[in-house]
Amino acid sequence: MNKKVLFIVHAAVIAALYVVLTLLANALGLANYAVQVRFSEALTILPFFTPAAIPGLCIGCLLSNIMTGCALPDIIFGTAATLLGAVFTYLLRNHKWLAPIPPIVANTVIIPFVLLYAYGIKPLWLSFITVGAGEIISCGVLGMLLLGVLNKYKRYIF
Repeated sequence: MNKKVLFIVHAAVIAALYVVLTLLANALGLANYAVQVRFSEALTILPFFTPAAIPGLCIGCLLSNIMTGCALPDIIFGTAATLLGAVFTYLLRNHKWLAPIPPIVANTVIIPFVLLYAYGIKPLWLSFITVGAGEIISCGVLGMLLLGVLNKYKRYIF
C-alpha cells in the first residue's frame, strides 16, 4: 500500500475517532467548560505510534470544538494545545511512560486562560486544577491504558 495513502487514512480515522469520542463526552456534559474529561484526549498518546496522529488529532480537535459550539478562542487555542501535545508526544516516542505528559501540560497551561477569556470562568487557579485533573484522567489514565492495549497490536494497526 502507498505510504502517503496509509498516512492520510490513519490521520482521517484518528480525526473521526476524536470527533465521535468528543461528541460522546459532550452528550454526557464532560467535553467543555471548567470540568473537562474528554474521552477523545486518550487518543493523544497515538503520536507514540505514528506521526499521522499529529494531523489527525489536530483536525479532530478542530472539528470537535466547532461541532460542540465552542467560542472562537477555544477553537483556535484548544486546537493549538492539542497540536502542541501531539507534536511533543511524537518527539518523546522513545519514552513510553512520558507519552501522556505533553498533552496534559499543554492543555493544563493553555485551556484555563481560554476558559477565563472566552467564557469568563473564574477563578483561574481553579481552572488549572479542574482542567489538569481532567487531562490526567483522560491522557494519563485512559491514554496509558489505550497505549498498553495498542502496543500489543502496533505492528498490525500502524
